[in-house]
Amino acid sequence: MQNLATYGEIVGFIIWIERLFRPIRQIADKFNTLQMGLVASERIYQLLDDKRYAVNEGAIQDDEIRGNIEFKDVHFSYVENEWILKGIDFKVEEGKMLAIVGHTGAGKTTIINLINRLYEIQKGEILLDGERIDQYELSHLRRNVAVVLQDVFLFSDTIINNIALYNPDVSREKIIEVSKMVGAHEFINELPGGYDYHVQERGATLSTGQRQLISFIRALVANPKVLILDEATSSVDNETEELLQRATELMLKGRTSIVIAHRLSTIQKADQILVMEKGVIKETGNHQELLEHGGLYKKLYELQFAELVS
Repeated sequence: MQNLATYGEIVGFIIWIERLFRPIRQIADKFNTLQMGLVASERIYQLLDDKRYAVNEGAIQDDEIRGNIEFKDVHFSYVENEWILKGIDFKVEEGKMLAIVGHTGAGKTTIINLINRLYEIQKGEILLDGERIDQYELSHLRRNVAVVLQDVFLFSDTIINNIALYNPDVSREKIIEVSKMVGAHEFINELPGGYDYHVQERGATLSTGQRQLISFIRALVANPKVLILDEATSSVDNETEELLQRATELMLKGRTSIVIAHRLSTIQKADQILVMEKGVIKETGNHQELLEHGGLYKKLYELQFAELVS
């Protein structure tokens, strides 16, 4: 109004003031992020330095693992005195298939976590080929135990690298051979770039069944002595499940296997079935024996059968 500045100069002044303060605000935000990172890292280092959580690495690494697994009166709790597993006893012989069923929270997944030594038990013993599991060198143990989970994690990388996990001993030819065996070669070849197709984080560009097949290939190329399947076919359609069932039969052949399943139709061929409830083994036997027993397993089976019929 006093002719001290034009409209353009006023607008420009407002814009430049905003642009001046934007990087200052960004610097302040980065400082806050840095402070939170320092606090978080301090907590992590305190945990790593705490000798109470030191892991016994074990010494056995030359022995060839055969796959005989035995649980002897195993008790385990995540929180002190709140037992998740209460006196678990079972034995899986080399090359046999053990299935574990039960309601959610019964302790099924906890058992497989203990076999991999993701947690240490409070009471009892877990034996592998007659030796306590904590006597095996940790990396040696985990090289011989493969786990296929329901929720498959794929990295933002190529399919070939997601299968091999940058292991120099796993060749491209071997991956393609195994892919053909499990019936995944066709769908992989149809992807842009085939085995060099770049999947997004967690495999977002693939279907649930495709991610599961890739996890099966990943487990097979590792050639484990012990194979663990945790609800590996529970969230796929019937057509994909049939394909996964054939792949599963191939994977289990000649290996000690532990299978956790909600769909009882997938474990009828198991050598032994454990029925768990609230951290305790309620029943044990094969499919036919448990049906004849008329207990919890039969109730679960009839409930699923009724759902399928309806």
